[in-house]
Amino acid sequence: MKNKFEFSYSAPTEAERREIEHIKSQYQTDSKGSATLQKLRKLDGKVRNIPTCIALICGILGTLIFGFGLALALEWELFVWGAIVGAFGCVVIGFAYVIYNILHNKLKDKYAPEIIKLSDELLKEINEK
Repeated sequence: MKNKFEFSYSAPTEAERREIEHIKSQYQTDSKGSATLQKLRKLDGKVRNIPTCIALICGILGTLIFGFGLALALEWELFVWGAIVGAFGCVVIGFAYVIYNILHNKLKDKYAPEIIKLSDELLKEINEK
């Protein structure tokens, strides 16, 4: 029985099949629709993510400045300087929201025509099918 042949087959589960198809779809850009959809997602990501990142950086920086002001006042007993630095930190934290709104609106205005054009193309393709 040295020449015995054994074969076992196992099909992927439904969850594994979806994961495989998802990974495969990320590497297929040969159709016009998927390339257009990718470009649409990229532009939408710019409009959403850039203002969020900058506002987060501003908010974190303001929090660190505020914390330093607290340390000045409470640890080193420099109350006046601690109050000044802490107040400045609060102002920086407050500007984070303003910066987010301004930047989001500017990027939205900048990319809106192209996003609407790409969206209309994709919706037209879907309706034709």
